[in-house]
Amino acid sequence: MEQYEPDRLSTAQVAAMRRSFRNGRASLTRRSLLRASAGGALAVGGAAALSGCGIPAAGKTQGGQSADDRSAKEKTVNFSNWTEYMDVDESEKHHPTLDRFTERTGIKVKYTEDINDNVEFFGKIKPQLAAGQDTGRDIIVLTDWLAARLIRLGWVQKLDPSNLPNAYANLSPQFRSPDWDPGRAYSYVWQGISTVIAYNKKALDGVEVKSVSDLLDNPKLKGRVGFLSEMRDTIGMTLLDMDKDPAKFTADDYDAAVARLQKAVDKGQIRRFTGNDYTSDLSSGDFAACVAWAGDVVQLKADSDDIGFIIPDSGYITSTDNMLIPNKARHKANAERLIDYYYEPEPAAELAAYINFVCPVDGVKGELSKIDADVADNPLIIPDKAMIEKSRAFRSLSSKEETEFELKFAKLTGA
Repeated sequence: MEQYEPDRLSTAQVAAMRRSFRNGRASLTRRSLLRASAGGALAVGGAAALSGCGIPAAGKTQGGQSADDRSAKEKTVNFSNWTEYMDVDESEKHHPTLDRFTERTGIKVKYTEDINDNVEFFGKIKPQLAAGQDTGRDIIVLTDWLAARLIRLGWVQKLDPSNLPNAYANLSPQFRSPDWDPGRAYSYVWQGISTVIAYNKKALDGVEVKSVSDLLDNPKLKGRVGFLSEMRDTIGMTLLDMDKDPAKFTADDYDAAVARLQKAVDKGQIRRFTGNDYTSDLSSGDFAACVAWAGDVVQLKADSDDIGFIIPDSGYITSTDNMLIPNKARHKANAERLIDYYYEPEPAAELAAYINFVCPVDGVKGELSKIDADVADNPLIIPDKAMIEKSRAFRSLSSKEETEFELKFAKLTGA
């Protein structure tokens, strides 16, 4: 189990955090991305605290610390999630799938959209978890790298398989055994996030793009190419193009990927590194092609026939947002029932139809086709067999590696 570190974030980690706040996944909410008015203002003060005074040492904690489970007496569950990451009705006041869960079970869900960024949210809950206290939350949703960290620190509870029959049976094979949580003992996927190549057909004007090599090397695309400011996505896609497995790469492999990208920067091939704001560049044609997130591409394609995507033969990066139960949560059994509910095909389909991310529930396509046949046939939401076979995950990093790698990536991107 990883020792709790009370010291401050490294310079590289702070730089990565700030980059995410400026233009990464923290900068825009998921479905509000393409709306005229973007919501989800960030609680910058909470993040600033991470780079300021260190949190007092708490020593080593033990995993799976439970409180007296009050699920039988208290029919409630507290669910913290990212903004715009749940289905809503036309009034935008109700979440239909959550309402049906309550109708069926009698368990009321206190649903809070209080996660804007992984690092910022970690700053909120870290003091309580480190001190062995209840966070007031029964389910939290974190991206894989931070979920891995909480598991290593022993700050989340082991799940009871007997309460998760649907989750166990229906989790898509591609998500079943990440290196940071083999067999999903502590987590289940909320949604998958695929990194692909997107293009503007009009801007390409006949230029063929099939790979990351085309983005980096084709002189006809000079100054019209974009890569993501998220390290794991950009480096992962580059490693794949270099025939290196992102799940097994070495430090030398990482340096070679950075050098390859640096060469493209130096010759002006890459226009810039971006977060979600690449969507405006791609729509306008300033980017002819770029590395992109599939959820955005789904929305962009709905608005323009010029937008398309490519899954390189070398493969693509898939990450996940994951449901976990923090230590001392008071309604563990209720939380497990809610997790399991979202692995039933019907609620899973309704959620996928609304948020348009990669659905982790195997066998959901039939239910989804009843809601929206186009969505059900979209491999960016329901990957087909060929696409699943090309999916690759970026391996877990040690604290030392993360510091070193982020520093090198920050230098590459000018962050």
